Formats: sequence, C-alpha cells, structure tokens
Amino acid sequence: MDNEQTITPMTEAEERTDTQVFGFWLYLMTDLIIFGVLFAVYFVLRGATFGGPASYDLFSLRSALAETIVLLTSSFTCGLALVAAQRGKANQTIGWLAATFALGAAFLALELTELSRFVATGASPERSAFLSAFFTLVGTHGLHIGVGLLWIAVAIVQVRLRGLTAGTRSKLTRFALFWHFLDIVWIFIFSTVYLYGII
Repeated sequence: MDNEQTITPMTEAEERTDTQVFGFWLYLMTDLIIFGVLFAVYFVLRGATFGGPASYDLFSLRSALAETIVLLTSSFTCGLALVAAQRGKANQTIGWLAATFALGAAFLALELTELSRFVATGASPERSAFLSAFFTLVGTHGLHIGVGLLWIAVAIVQVRLRGLTAGTRSKLTRFALFWHFLDIVWIFIFSTVYLYGII
C-alpha cells in the first residue's frame, strides 16, 4: 500500500497572504534599484570634492560602527518579534517591536547627529558633488528608517487592538522583510562608503 500524502489546497486567506508577500518582494526589488543607482552616483562623485572636505576628513569610524551595531541589534529584535508573532504571543511581539522601535530611533538620532555635525562644519550637501551624493544616499536610507518606525508604531497598535490575526502576522512578515532589507543596505553603506572612505 502506497504512503500517499494528501495535499490540502491553500485557503483563500493563505493565497492572498502569499500574493501580498510576493508583491512586497517586487517592491523591495524596485527599492534595490533605487539604492543601486544612488550607490553608483556616489562612487562616480566621491572624488568630486571641489576643494572641500573629503570622506577621510569627515567620517568617524567610531560613530559609523555605533550606528551599525545599533541597527543590526534592531534587526535581531525584529526577528524575535516575528518569532513571537508566529507563536501567537502578542505581548512578547509588542515588546520586541517596541525594542526594535527604540533601536531604530536611536540609529536615526545618531545618523541625524552625524549629518548635523557635517553641516555645522560647512560640509553641507551643496558644498560639493561628493557631499550631495553622500547626503542623498544616507538620507534616503534614513528616510526609509523613518518610514519603518512609523510602520512599527502602527503595527504595535494593530496587535494591541486586533491581536495576532492572519492579517497582522502577514503585515509583520512584510515589515520584517523591509527592516532586514534596510540592514543589508546599511551594511553596504558602512563597508563601501564609510570604511572605504576612511582609508
């Protein structure tokens, strides 16, 4: 007698969730193209300082490393929030999302402090093509972090009010994809912009 397993068809809600996740992957690919273009522009213009400060005059490895550690830790807490959501633990999910929010906000504060310091020393975006490209690249990433923080706040409210429904878990899955994507982009910024710029 054959050991045949019955494959149960997907429910309509599962099919909708799969479609939404696939659609979100497509969105992330368009975001990847945007960041790819910004990286390309930065690498073309990184030497165009026009007598202004260069990357090695401005960048601090200590502050860039602090930003990196904070953001990577937020990626870990985001993963723990998703695990808690899959296990149906609403309070733990909210707690880990709150930790992710706090770390993301700390990263954004560090980044804004660094950019403000550059502007205060005369290294503003209009000073040179290099600085314009740098501020655009890092600023676009920071804008995405800001959107992510808003998303976390809304997710916390939804989990609190609705619980861990299939819909809220699907939204959390898409948020986690978004947040991890931003971490990957930052790793490239840290390694190719900051580290390479200090050398």
